[in-house]
Amino acid sequence: MCHLDNVGFSGCLARIDGFLGGTHELLFLPGSFDLYNLRKNWVQTMNIAVLCHPSAGGSGVVATELALAMVGLGHSVHMVATQVPFRLNAMRLPRLMPETQGSSELQHGEVYFHQIENANYPLFEQPLTTLAAVNTLVEVIEEFEIDLVHAHYAIPHATSALQAREMLGRTKVVTTLHGTDVTLVGLEPSFLRTTRYAIEASDAVTAVSGYLANHTNMVMGAKKDINVVYNWVDVERFSPILEASYRARFALEGEALIVHTSNFRTVKRPLDVIHTFAGIAAKQPARLLMVGDGPERPRCLALAKQLGIGQRVHFIGSLPNVEMILGVADLFLLPSSQESFGLVALEAMSCGVPVISSDAGGLPEVNVNGETGFTCEVGDTSAMIAASLEALEPGRHALLREAARARAITHFHQDVILPDYVRVYENVLKDSRLRPLEVVAS
Repeated sequence: MCHLDNVGFSGCLARIDGFLGGTHELLFLPGSFDLYNLRKNWVQTMNIAVLCHPSAGGSGVVATELALAMVGLGHSVHMVATQVPFRLNAMRLPRLMPETQGSSELQHGEVYFHQIENANYPLFEQPLTTLAAVNTLVEVIEEFEIDLVHAHYAIPHATSALQAREMLGRTKVVTTLHGTDVTLVGLEPSFLRTTRYAIEASDAVTAVSGYLANHTNMVMGAKKDINVVYNWVDVERFSPILEASYRARFALEGEALIVHTSNFRTVKRPLDVIHTFAGIAAKQPARLLMVGDGPERPRCLALAKQLGIGQRVHFIGSLPNVEMILGVADLFLLPSSQESFGLVALEAMSCGVPVISSDAGGLPEVNVNGETGFTCEVGDTSAMIAASLEALEPGRHALLREAARARAITHFHQDVILPDYVRVYENVLKDSRLRPLEVVAS
């Protein structure tokens, strides 16, 4: 349950109840992740502040999932954003209240939300969100003795975290690069030097793909060792849904169910999705679900009607539980002109859905051509049509489905990725004085 309480130092504080104790068995994710073994090797607790975008984009999802995972390890996490992050809701939080007293296990942390509030002042044409974030962050650091600030995005979040560190003369800053903060925003002349400073001044920097790490240093000229830490996927939440009656809500028997989900920006090339689907539908019965919303949606709708496939293309808006769509899909299309990682492609793979994507950015590090799906050159819709039709051939489709799911589990499971973040935190804080983790004797 989420309670909103007024507090003097930062306006609105939302405390998510539940992370107050319990046995380690209840903390296990539904899979092979042994949280307890990781926790027992960690001998100090941390107070962590996380600065992130609250939207449904990849960076906000990664920030929230990482925060919840660190709470599961016994640390306290303070989420700082303009709104409650999209993935931070009561449905995502495990029940950890103990049934009996006297548990011998380690005590668990808590997660909080602190809202960044902007003051509208007539002198300024735009809200000064970055400065407001600094102010909120400083108050959180002082009040809760924050050891480390994890900023997701170089600008504006790392710049805000660095300003807070400068003002207080303490706390460490870890910055995670997600993509557009470097590939698009960071290369704008008005942001280039600021972005480079934010990267170089951080105590540690991670990137979500090898492509992004190399791009940052080569193109931006940043002089910084960057740790590659891939995004992970909840392989239990994102898993195949086998009930035929449920799938029948979205497609007729015998139809291939094709899915695309994005923010419908130009960089996602959603018009290519419509063209690709038209080619698929010309060869076999198929239906397309367009999940999400954004500026290109009206053009996609018009193009579908123009190509005569309007009745088989459905725009269903943004969904918090997109796994309920991906779980019954036969194919996922992602023709983006730029993707630093492609989290939604990984989520589709975890559901056992072959991915037909472009070969842009970090996508080949996720979607292996010919194994979990196919990659094509950006803008080559003819190649995407041919790849899609090959992937939908019954024998090939079964192999691709199995390989996609297996790769998600073996390479991008939380128990593979989370220790990498823990090591980054350990290295940054190795000279800091942290509180010992409380262990109750059995």
